[in-house]
Amino acid sequence: MAKIAVEDSLNNVKDALKQNGYDVVSLDNSSIQNCDCCVISGQDKNVMGMTETVTRASVINAQGMSESEVVKQVSQRCELV
Repeated sequence: MAKIAVEDSLNNVKDALKQNGYDVVSLDNSSIQNCDCCVISGQDKNVMGMTETVTRASVINAQGMSESEVVKQVSQRCELV
């Protein structure tokens, strides 16, 4: 199953992804290198104005989404990998 990096503040999303069989890791620079998808909260989105690409994985902004909506997005994006 796909490896998904999730921002630490999104515990409910982590749990939902684990229940759906995904390998969930914490979102940090060392873990995202080998991930298929990253899930962020959107709260700290580009605060410093930096646009450096650290990963080629899909990034999902979970702001305003339910856990099931995030799982659906992850599923759709991981099909493309």
